[in-house]
Amino acid sequence: MMMSALKEGGMLLLVDGIREPDGNNPKGYFEYEPVKKLPKGNFNWLSAAKGKAVKIISALLEFLPEDYQYRVIFMERDIDEILASQKRMLSRSEVVEEKPLSDKALRQSYQAHLEQVKSFLSKKDWLKVMFVSYNQVLNDPEGEFRRVARFLDNLVEPSAMSKVVDPELYRERH
Repeated sequence: MMMSALKEGGMLLLVDGIREPDGNNPKGYFEYEPVKKLPKGNFNWLSAAKGKAVKIISALLEFLPEDYQYRVIFMERDIDEILASQKRMLSRSEVVEEKPLSDKALRQSYQAHLEQVKSFLSKKDWLKVMFVSYNQVLNDPEGEFRRVARFLDNLVEPSAMSKVVDPELYRERH
């Protein structure tokens, strides 16, 4: 949702369109394939990202080089909703896990990951971070996107961003 909102609000995105919209994400994924190569030290694409939004999953943030200043909009969501969404995505894609973790183990693993990532983010002065609740965006899109606009030096238009919020896509309510 955030990448779509940033685009609608006037921000340029660095995306490649390789992963097309599907039943799991009907409005698209807004991904850029070279991001996945951060752990291997592939940073040559970062200069092209200057002034643009790039989607980076939390597990890859620690691989960003200190050569740049970054603004990270970290989307947060109820953990039970995340786990339910992941299960549904795997079910739709017919992926079968060899040794699936229990819900409790998955929850603990994800919570530990989030704590580790948040600790990392808090210690890096070259990363400015803003935490945004997915649920709060659904409840007050205009207010949350005004916060995002301030974080981004008003380079985006909050009212335009609000137009992308689609409560029909909120399928994993907890």
